[in-house]
Amino acid sequence: MTTSDPITRDLLETLDDVRTRTLDRLDGLTDAEYLWQPVASCVTVRKAADGMFRADPRPAADVRPAPFTTIAWRTWHIGADCLRGYGRFFGDDSPSGDRHRWPGTATEGVQVLSDEWSRFRARVASLGDDGLLRPMGRRAGAFGHESYLLLALHALDEAAHHGAEIGVLRDLHLHGFAGEGPDPTVSGTPDRSGPTDQGPRGPATQ
Repeated sequence: MTTSDPITRDLLETLDDVRTRTLDRLDGLTDAEYLWQPVASCVTVRKAADGMFRADPRPAADVRPAPFTTIAWRTWHIGADCLRGYGRFFGDDSPSGDRHRWPGTATEGVQVLSDEWSRFRARVASLGDDGLLRPMGRRAGAFGHESYLLLALHALDEAAHHGAEIGVLRDLHLHGFAGEGPDPTVSGTPDRSGPTDQGPRGPATQ
């Protein structure tokens, strides 16, 4: 990237802003918060029979209501599912191993998220404006006609809105949210249900 690459400059500045905001919201995260399940049957990161932790698979697109996800799962989704996973569109053919493997502790999870963010940023920076505006080509399959800039903006959107969700979950935990709350079917109890997060692409998660 050179000083004549304003698109790259502005994109990286926004990526850095979202990264800083998200990691600041995760500062001091405890394992209890990381794996907290505020509602029943959350999608999360679980210890498998082999002792490794893995993220639950993403739900099918037609599942309604969309399942609620923990902070642990959301850090996996941003770090591994999105930022690491998009490496294949940049020609990263190195073996990725088990895509669902993810740390079971808050400190490790936040560190891996930070590392994946740095790697994705470096890939974007290496393209410059000319590279960002090129179509991704055959390696992107059905998305081959779309530009690297669109891919980077999609990653930014994923990171920003899931990072905001993480912040809300931390606030709920820190303020003593007691779980599922009052039963909305009981007369006189307010209905706390809200709209599901459909997201721009892929299955909805909350």
